Amino acid sequence: MTDAATPESKTAGPTPRPRRGRPPAFDRDEALAAATRLFWERGYEATSVTDLTAAMGIRPGSLYAAFGDKRTLFEEVVSHYGHSPVGAFVGVALAEEAGARAAFARILREAAAIYPDPSHPAGCLVITAATNVTPQDAGVQAQLRELRNRNRQVFADRLRTAQQEGELPPGADPEALAGYLATVIQGMSQQARDGATAEDLARIAELALRAWT
Repeated sequence: MTDAATPESKTAGPTPRPRRGRPPAFDRDEALAAATRLFWERGYEATSVTDLTAAMGIRPGSLYAAFGDKRTLFEEVVSHYGHSPVGAFVGVALAEEAGARAAFARILREAAAIYPDPSHPAGCLVITAATNVTPQDAGVQAQLRELRNRNRQVFADRLRTAQQEGELPPGADPEALAGYLATVIQGMSQQARDGATAEDLARIAELALRAWT
């Protein structure tokens, strides 16, 4: 904006006192991505606020002002992860594939490629980030457990529809198959954290698909 003051008015008064600068700005998306990576890599319990502020490049006051406390930040991290390509691939496959078998084949094969990808921490954040927490943080564990149970229920609903449409035989058990597939996916996540390669997990995915027949 153009300064409307005249040259005379600029020199007539006393020299203005310098203003205090505003706190340094930071890129919120970059900070959130850094927090996501840290929680994903270390888990909720092992990640301290000091660790977070160092990784995010901000002061504790900025963290609390922008994100709330550690628990609130983690909840935003989980939401952010769930909308990212590595966190949303299951829902995308279920939405895009017309057949249930094609959808679950895609999910298993993409999990085999995504979970050990070295461009990010191994495994799935929702599966591994709150496996060990103190009693006061049990709500974090419950939050992720609810997400996993919700996913398993989505699997079961899709499989029941497949059964009604003749893609699954009448004698199949959609609930049990959903539990089996969820267990395999969770196991693949842990295997990736233990060092399994994409090739290792791809073989597991193909074996799991035989349960369909």
